[in-house]
Amino acid sequence: MAEAIALIDYGAGNLHSVHNALKAAGAEHVTVTDDPALVRGAHRIVLPGVGAFKACRDGLWHIPGMVEALEERVIEDGVPFLGICVGMQLLATRGLEHGSHNGLGWIPGEVKLIERTDPEIKVPHMGWNDVIHAHHHDGSELIEEGEAYFLHSYHFQPDDGHHVAAMTDHGGGLVAAVARDNILGVQFHPEKSQRYGLDLLARFLEWDPS
Repeated sequence: MAEAIALIDYGAGNLHSVHNALKAAGAEHVTVTDDPALVRGAHRIVLPGVGAFKACRDGLWHIPGMVEALEERVIEDGVPFLGICVGMQLLATRGLEHGSHNGLGWIPGEVKLIERTDPEIKVPHMGWNDVIHAHHHDGSELIEEGEAYFLHSYHFQPDDGHHVAAMTDHGGGLVAAVARDNILGVQFHPEKSQRYGLDLLARFLEWDPS
């Protein structure tokens, strides 16, 4: 895979592990970058994220020109995009962690605290859990059913159910993946999900959503 892949460094991602996982999945040219010019030249873009929505949002927006470069390359040019964990949540209209904070707004919806409807259910949702495929949207072909590694206290609720590419169950249904056109976001961590995660990344590297 000789394409240029931009792995966005905004101070809020598990960059080393994601970089290694992309390489293990077959990527040849992965650049960890906070340079909007390199993002504009990338053929695929990966936005990781760990921690709180606000901290990740602030880190991304504080890089001059980065959000604009992402909008240009992903929304206007249609290059394949993958958001991981909070990188997926940033696709939302807003996140409600530590106040209300605007996201990218590429997939309308909100990021909310996981509600404990059962005292046996622990928050954060941490560990291995099933990924259940939804078959009704572009990008969902990248998702296969299996088990992946999750670690999150907040979850993405899209406004439109057709943007849901996969679900998981943790005391009730939680969105495990969202998709729209050339955009895929996963709540789980492919880089921590062993063979399941590497296979997903390999499919992303071959994905042609045009």
